Amino acid sequence: MAQYDLVIIGSGPAGRSAAMQAGKLKRRVLVIDSNARVGGVSVHTGTIPSKTLRETVLNLSGWRERSFYGRSYRVKEEIRAADLKVRLNKTLDYEVDVLEHQFNRNHVDILCGYARFVSSTEIEVVTDAGEVVLVTGTKFLIATGTRTYRPDNVPFNGLTILDSDEFLEMTKIPRSLIVVGAGVIGVEYATMFSALDVRVTLIEPRDTFLDFIDSTLIQEFIHEIRQNGVDLRLGSTVHTIEDGHDYVGVSLENGRHVRADMLLFAAGRLGATEKLGLEAAGLVTDHRGRLHVDRKTYQTSVSHIYAAGDVIGFPSLASTGLQQGRVAACHALNTPSLPESPWFPYGIYSVPEISTCGMSEEEIQTRDIPYEVGVARFRETSRGNIMGLEHGMLKMLFSLKTRRVLGVQIVGEGATELIHIAQAVLNLKGTVDYFVQNTFNYPTLAEAYKIAGLDAFNRMPDPDGLMAVKH
Repeated sequence: MAQYDLVIIGSGPAGRSAAMQAGKLKRRVLVIDSNARVGGVSVHTGTIPSKTLRETVLNLSGWRERSFYGRSYRVKEEIRAADLKVRLNKTLDYEVDVLEHQFNRNHVDILCGYARFVSSTEIEVVTDAGEVVLVTGTKFLIATGTRTYRPDNVPFNGLTILDSDEFLEMTKIPRSLIVVGAGVIGVEYATMFSALDVRVTLIEPRDTFLDFIDSTLIQEFIHEIRQNGVDLRLGSTVHTIEDGHDYVGVSLENGRHVRADMLLFAAGRLGATEKLGLEAAGLVTDHRGRLHVDRKTYQTSVSHIYAAGDVIGFPSLASTGLQQGRVAACHALNTPSLPESPWFPYGIYSVPEISTCGMSEEEIQTRDIPYEVGVARFRETSRGNIMGLEHGMLKMLFSLKTRRVLGVQIVGEGATELIHIAQAVLNLKGTVDYFVQNTFNYPTLAEAYKIAGLDAFNRMPDPDGLMAVKH
């Protein structure tokens, strides 16, 4: 029987960062993963594959250059599924290699197999070879992530009717695609394949989608993806899905029908906890298999068992999982750590990208905070013009009382990179004056911050007689 200071179930972002932190503290740490290759969902079926696929699609399709050379422009005339997988496989192999090296360098033990609690301090691991290993630990971290939601009324077949994990294994790029579910995953894949000139229908039963994003941004986003050819059907509940072998048919509750070569079902994910034997450890999950934790320490209701990453629910980001795992490991091993910053960026790798940090305009209105808005269009910047950007916007919200930044929303090329300027200013409690006073490289897309800052500044009250320097 092996004894460890920290036993981690799952090697995704949360498990990985917790293991690295525990290793740096020279504690005895074990990572258990059901997959023979470490990395978790993030590396094998989630974050890394989908973002790699997006980059491959945009490069091979010549998408970024079409505003100059026309919609018929292609870098590669006929793009096949195998073309998409070349970069994908290289990227995944590299990620796994780096992670294994990090574990070895920090003396982290790895055990491949299926873990199940037999008590609150013991875990039974069944390896692929059928061997049963009993592991005991002082502290535990559950970082198992999520699995796809596969309702019984969807006739998944692994070829034409797929979930988001299977979607990466497609053998042929379809000419037409139905995506059910306009969550982050559904929106990313729908817009990605639209960029490949696949005819995409995106179906969402609710009348809205991505509700945590500022509505101005969503309106801009909808306008652009419809221009790009996505048939967005909001308020359309799926009645039946038909597997026609050489086609997929979807009947909607409103009586309409949609037909395509392939269907991606992306309507939600569940916490991957059903096989962990949590009842033996005294833990229970919610109806979606997620664990409730103290959001400062990431302790579950059983104080020596922690949980982090997607398995605890929103925001379900690889970036926040990395932070959560580090904080959980520090607390579990009685080591002081810097607290997490209150504002983190949220990135959606659709085509175009969306990224936000801070409050949306709707949230500010709900809180009755007096505010002002500054907006910049990417086409107004010289860099945007050079790049041929016809769309893209940056929106900033400022408090009229304190002049501080309250939130920033970006849609367009490079949004997930640009948002970090906003994140820094937000967490450092910066004001609108920062954007007016500071010089930005020219020409850059980051110059949009200057334009949006001046847009708001010129409409805000003049607290110290600064009107003379206003542009």
